[in-house]
Amino acid sequence: MKMIDPVVPQLRNLRTYAERYSAGKALREACPRTTHAGWKAPANRRDPVELVVVSEKGRIPDLLPLRHGRMVRSAFTFYRGAALTMAADLGHTPSTGVHVQCCGDAHLCNFGGFATPERKVIFSINDLDETLPAPWEWNMKRLAASFVVACRDNGLQDDVAEDVVDSCVRTYRESMSEFSQMKTLDLWYYALEPEELQRMCSFDLKKRMTKRIEEEKRKSASEEIFPKLAERQGGKHIIKDQLPTIFHAPGHTPGEIQRAVTAAFAKYRETLSASTQSLLDRYEIRDAAIKVVGIGSVGTACWVLLLTAGEDDALFLQIKEARTSVLEPYAGRSLFPNHGQRVVNGYRVMQPSSDVFLGWTEGPKRHFFLRQLRDVKISIRVETFGRVEMDVYAKWCGRTLALSHARSGSSAMLSGYMGKSDAFDRAIVAFSLAYADQNEKDHTALNRAVRAGKVKAVFEEEKSK
Repeated sequence: MKMIDPVVPQLRNLRTYAERYSAGKALREACPRTTHAGWKAPANRRDPVELVVVSEKGRIPDLLPLRHGRMVRSAFTFYRGAALTMAADLGHTPSTGVHVQCCGDAHLCNFGGFATPERKVIFSINDLDETLPAPWEWNMKRLAASFVVACRDNGLQDDVAEDVVDSCVRTYRESMSEFSQMKTLDLWYYALEPEELQRMCSFDLKKRMTKRIEEEKRKSASEEIFPKLAERQGGKHIIKDQLPTIFHAPGHTPGEIQRAVTAAFAKYRETLSASTQSLLDRYEIRDAAIKVVGIGSVGTACWVLLLTAGEDDALFLQIKEARTSVLEPYAGRSLFPNHGQRVVNGYRVMQPSSDVFLGWTEGPKRHFFLRQLRDVKISIRVETFGRVEMDVYAKWCGRTLALSHARSGSSAMLSGYMGKSDAFDRAIVAFSLAYADQNEKDHTALNRAVRAGKVKAVFEEEKSK
């Protein structure tokens, strides 16, 4: 398996904007924009249920039925958990050969708002567990298809979904053109802030957005998260067990810090800057518990750490297992020996600003990365969206993905390839509709396997929309 250089090889000898734009335009000869349209499963396509099982190798066995229950709930939840399935499919689709730092799982729920260290709220990709240099089209196709799947899940018709995807791809293409003409440092410092996002909204959406941001900004770890996740027991604060999503490791007493945790934490500290190490040293670890997160990540070794610097002065850190990216079999191995470091690098390349506590470590058999559990994190409630909200959100995500890709340094080439017409847009719309159909078939296959008892599933109480 080859090692992938994150720098686009073609750019090394292309110095001017015109040269890079022309090189991108020339790529249309080998990979016409229309070839991205449509999807037809190859005859040797692997069974989707088999791929679900393959993606679970090395995960915590007791948690896998919970993952299956979450995935089988709907075609949308299946899509969110089936990153490996789509990576395998995208590996057989046309590609321009241009690599950028890819998210690896760029569906619409992996975007959101969060606070920068300067306490500004920005909007960006916020889940990069699968990040790896890879063909840029793969991110675009996964994001676009996710909008069709989400629209159908919300009861919106396919003509609405087509318009939504068209808005997403057109915004990506136009934003890439804009970013390609910015000075390098101006682009690197640029971020999508609420004021810019609000310009894409109606008056009513602006009011709702402003209210939500202000609510989140008023929250703090001490006031909001601490009472929900921690309790006092035996004169000390510990993390509350909240089955089935938060619990202490079997055989370990709450408040007991295992040697493996201490050792991994010490390695993590060494990956931080000296100033952040000094900040971290003001805190002391009080407790550690397993935390089940998301859909695709269920079964991986994820923890939450409670640290305090005083009686009501808390810091929660999330420890997430970093496994081999789902893109590796199709895009090549990471340059980083630790998958936690791979993820951290992805955050720093793709996000305009990242958590100061972002770092990596390793245990006896696993790699991990750490970040704050929550920090003015604004998750987008896409399950409540109608036509207007979905279209606006598609524009946000399209511009955000373009910015993340442009930060890899190949914006002029990508802009040259996509051009000024809607040829690429229409191709991706066609692909998205066809792949959403494929996703429904795959979801049905998992549902059959669950009903037949071939795949065990545990179901939680479903939250109402």
